[in-house]
Amino acid sequence: MRSPTDRRQPQKSDLRRSAILESLDHHLRESGFDGINIADVTRRAGVTRSAFYFYFENKAAAVAALLEPMYDDGFIAGDILTDTARTPRYRIRAMVEALLDTADQHRYLLEAMLDAKATSPAIRAVWDDARESFVPTVAAMIAAERRAGRAPDGPPTEVIAGMLLEFNDRLLERYTLGGPLTRDQLRDGAETVWLRTVYGDVGALGAGEGRRVTS
Repeated sequence: MRSPTDRRQPQKSDLRRSAILESLDHHLRESGFDGINIADVTRRAGVTRSAFYFYFENKAAAVAALLEPMYDDGFIAGDILTDTARTPRYRIRAMVEALLDTADQHRYLLEAMLDAKATSPAIRAVWDDARESFVPTVAAMIAAERRAGRAPDGPPTEVIAGMLLEFNDRLLERYTLGGPLTRDQLRDGAETVWLRTVYGDVGALGAGEGRRVTS
């Protein structure tokens, strides 16, 4: 999958684009987003400055393209969450762990993306669109759990799904940038937020099979 900010139509083999992204990745590791100079990126990639702008609007858009593997990780986490053959607690914990693992694997890229979206409306739109793409799937899972009697009725499922995914955004940002809470504390807190929001009675959703919600 190519970044929505990529200015060119997809092509199977584009060595110049790959060289630009490899160079950008190197400079991100060395100096972070603020220290990136497009002239340095293109020099290392062996392409002209105009070639860079042929593919990307700016360096923020190029960073977004580097994050494409994270989108695949997001789909994996989504598959874990929506596998209702598993218990709610297992699915939610595994989803949160997958999210935090993604941050561990792509920390310097996430830091660059967070910097970029703070100043670029286009990159904020890419970030928000990626998050919103998961809303229908999570909303469908919540609706299915309500029909099965495992989750109580409540606000529209799309509203709950959107707010929980916004919460995951904040969790990912806090874990990436650091803070007073450990990974385990963030994981346990996030698990509780998801369980209580979707299922209400956390005590009824232990490590074994979830019980039907009673009113």
